[in-house]
Amino acid sequence: MSHVVLLGDSIFDNAAYTRGGPDVIRQLREQLPAGWKAALRAVDGDITRDVRAQLVGVPPDATHLVVSVGGNDALGHTGILQQSARSFAEVLASLAQIAEGFEREYRRMLEAVLERGLPTVVCTIYNGRFPDPIMQTLTSTALTVFNDVITQQAFLAGVPLIDLRLICTEDADYANPIEPSSQGGDKIARAIVRAVTEHDFMRRRSEVFLA
Repeated sequence: MSHVVLLGDSIFDNAAYTRGGPDVIRQLREQLPAGWKAALRAVDGDITRDVRAQLVGVPPDATHLVVSVGGNDALGHTGILQQSARSFAEVLASLAQIAEGFEREYRRMLEAVLERGLPTVVCTIYNGRFPDPIMQTLTSTALTVFNDVITQQAFLAGVPLIDLRLICTEDADYANPIEPSSQGGDKIARAIVRAVTEHDFMRRRSEVFLA
């Protein structure tokens, strides 16, 4: 029996935001093929370094690991969006420093996950839905720094990538600016099912899943 385990943050652990509707883990269990099961080890509020602790609770019969993390790391740097800068070069230098720290943490996390020797899927960070169009633009632009790290590390490791930016594209996909609604969770669950059932993990080559 195949057993999919979800690691990361509230992208998967979103029950608190669905207003009584189904959350990602419930939707995933409903959509997986007969005989498959799924477990939730992701924790709302966790950052990249916390995933290594989540691995302790991975069931011994796990067959696939899916990771969606990094959004809370990005939230920890939102202050940069309000900072004044003397030049564009100064802004780029700050972003480069942030990217370097995130890359270090994400690489360590992914190495720990891959040490389990299980087929692994990772997700990008979606752009969210902010009511202020300026904040939306600034946030989406800043997140490219984090998503570039995730994409590069996925490709270097040869694991499939779910690009949540191209999946959660409607206002109704979000329960609030940064959390997935039941509609968004349904889309995420479908993408997970496609990735774990269609990707050829034996080839150790990356593939991008959109839905």
